[in-house]
Amino acid sequence: MTDPVPVWHRLAGSSVLLDGFHALKHAVRFGAEVPVAVTADRAATLALADELAPDVRDALAGLLTEVPYETYASLVPRPHPTAVAALAVRPSRESHLARLARTPRTAPVVVLDNPRNLGNAGAVIRLAAGFGATGVVTTGTVDPWHPTVVRGGAGLHFATAVERLEVADLPAGPLFALDPEGDDLRATKLPDDAVLAFGSERTGLSTELRARADHLLSLPMRPQVSSYNLATSVAMTLYHWSLAAPLQGRGELRE
Repeated sequence: MTDPVPVWHRLAGSSVLLDGFHALKHAVRFGAEVPVAVTADRAATLALADELAPDVRDALAGLLTEVPYETYASLVPRPHPTAVAALAVRPSRESHLARLARTPRTAPVVVLDNPRNLGNAGAVIRLAAGFGATGVVTTGTVDPWHPTVVRGGAGLHFATAVERLEVADLPAGPLFALDPEGDDLRATKLPDDAVLAFGSERTGLSTELRARADHLLSLPMRPQVSSYNLATSVAMTLYHWSLAAPLQGRGELRE
């Protein structure tokens, strides 16, 4: 059996870290290329696959190599409770840009305008994947493939198109930006080709994105409540869109 540690060290700088069983499960399920995967307890990990992901159990069995816990812990910034980690090949930017640019679209693109919280960005990507959004685009300096974002997304970066773009290069389509001064979301039907933009919790929308918006929309909110969490705002908006969208298969709700 090939020692996975040298392979890990050779690939770590250019690969996507899949931190934990669920991240690996989702990445494999949605077609990620995974050159190396380790676990501190192979039998326990495959038992978890039997319970939660029988559809990818055999694929995981072929990927996973058992290593001592100390070796596993040395490979990751922070050990995960499942003691599983893997490295995946990041999808090509060109393929994601082509997917984002393709029209007509059957589901919106979510835009996070200059997000600051990496965990929130990951949670949004997980939501977008669950709702079948075309993709998630970030503006600003945060890399949406940062390991903390990928951890928050539970490996579901591979289920949608995730890229960073300038505001001027956002995908085509009517741009609906969430803003406290906008019209009530509940009175608006969101088209499938919508671009849904959300500002950061602290600063809101950038001047550039706000000026480009075709429509400003607001979420229902009790007076004197200052804001919603970013992921909550995205969830409410995508749910509103989904009410008029074709019924899709029920997703997995387990952790």
